[in-house]
Amino acid sequence: MNITRNVILDLLPLYAADEVSEDTRILIEKYLETDTELTHIAHQMKHQLTANDIPVPLKREDKMEAYLEAKRIMLKRTIIWASVTAFAILSCLSLAALAFFNLLRFAS
Repeated sequence: MNITRNVILDLLPLYAADEVSEDTRILIEKYLETDTELTHIAHQMKHQLTANDIPVPLKREDKMEAYLEAKRIMLKRTIIWASVTAFAILSCLSLAALAFFNLLRFAS
């Protein structure tokens, strides 16, 4: 069976993530011995994946810090919205009062 370069290219991400079977790993490594360009690409992919895709578990302190930061942000947002709403209501009430007193002044 002839394994083409495209088949190896399809398998490279799994090989770089070390998620292939032993047989597939041997097959890919044998092919990489004959193709230096793909060997270079596979080497780059292995280093890219190990550096960027390692999940970091959060400690209890980190979770608590994130929770407190979220609470602070929500409190600020609530205060801002309450201030804007109060300003809008007071503005409407003052305009209504001004209009009412102008009506009284012109009516007399």
